[in-house]
Amino acid sequence: MAAQTPPHRRTPPHRPQAVLRPPRHRVDPRARRWWTLQALLTFSGPALLTAAALLASALLFFPGALPWLGPLLLVALVAPALGYLWVMPRWRYRVHAWEVGELAVYAAAGWYRRKRRIAPLSRVQTVDTVRGPLQQLFGLATVTVTTASTAGDVTIAGLRAADAEALADRVGAAAQLVPGDAA
Repeated sequence: MAAQTPPHRRTPPHRPQAVLRPPRHRVDPRARRWWTLQALLTFSGPALLTAAALLASALLFFPGALPWLGPLLLVALVAPALGYLWVMPRWRYRVHAWEVGELAVYAAAGWYRRKRRIAPLSRVQTVDTVRGPLQQLFGLATVTVTTASTAGDVTIAGLRAADAEALADRVGAAAQLVPGDAA
């Protein structure tokens, strides 16, 4: 008679792993311009201060450095910033998407570090719509769905303002209809 493997040592049968598809709805195409302007404003201050400090120190302490300082500033500051301004908004637009189902809110975000969040409607506590000054300039808004979870909020940025209001209303209404622990 062959020895039997004890139940606690048996390997579980192989189950195929579920694949999470991307959310269905993209953010508004104007979000690319919003992200570009945001990045430009973020980079321009420190880059201008660094360039001014380098030029001032070159004029005061190293007057002979001016012929090579310009190309150095171009390569060290301007080229990476332009590359970032060109690539980041396009990558973000490809990734940022959202969807509201019957039981959950699903959002994908990021560009360098991608993040997907699914929040059950039964756990929704608040739904907020935010429009910062730059978003207002482009007619955009951000919807934040706060849940009874320590994993964080579901944030959907770059929506057309009217779509953001409609989405917030829809999530709020759907959360009221789903029985759960947040009601």
